[in-house]
Amino acid sequence: MKAIFLIPALTLSQVHGYAAAESVPDHGWNNSAELGAISTSGNTVGTSVTGKLDAKQELPDWSNEYILAGYFKDEQVTKADGEKVRERSAQRYSFSAKSAYKLLQDHDKLFALATHVNDKFGAYTRYSTVGVGYGTQTYTTPEHSMDVEIGPGYFNGTRSTGEAESGLTVRGAANLKWKLSDTALFTQNLSVERGTSNIHSLAETALRTKINSTMQMKAAFSVRNDTNVPEDKKNTDTQTSVTLVYSF
Repeated sequence: MKAIFLIPALTLSQVHGYAAAESVPDHGWNNSAELGAISTSGNTVGTSVTGKLDAKQELPDWSNEYILAGYFKDEQVTKADGEKVRERSAQRYSFSAKSAYKLLQDHDKLFALATHVNDKFGAYTRYSTVGVGYGTQTYTTPEHSMDVEIGPGYFNGTRSTGEAESGLTVRGAANLKWKLSDTALFTQNLSVERGTSNIHSLAETALRTKINSTMQMKAAFSVRNDTNVPEDKKNTDTQTSVTLVYSF
């Protein structure tokens, strides 16, 4: 089996002191793009691609962020008659927009958030939410920081069975950053949306190591979970990735 592993990526670190070249300025735009791909041939034939665009804007009174992400996977399968064909086995696109108003105290914000996910093979083929809330930094040291958010929202989704759902939600989120050294950064992100019939959770654990002033290596493990899914679907989807990151 021959494998080609190609993951160029562009992203931005946001931890103060992690690298001077990667620090976020007080005002202005900070954009990033991340792309990863794996192609295999031989006994196993397939291609998977993941990408992400992230635009952040800092203003005197506002913080804005826009994220567009996508993932798909094609695999070669053999039909009953022996014919080999390529089939799409994963396809997910997501978009989110968040605007936060800065309060008088440091790190305290009021925010509004909108998200949309299209997942062709997921338990929910479409999942959209809007919400508002309050965010603050509960813990900070030169090496650690913990940001949390909480607030109400509303969701509208379509299950893989075609059944439509909607209702109120309560969303909570936490973001931990831990500067292990001048060249290593650990992050843990978690968000949970509790609705009337389902609890939707997202989590990512990542470790970034600095290669030089502009290059990093990132290893990440992400989990998506829904507590109430159709019988033919699993509750949890996971993804493991190793990417090369270029910061600008």
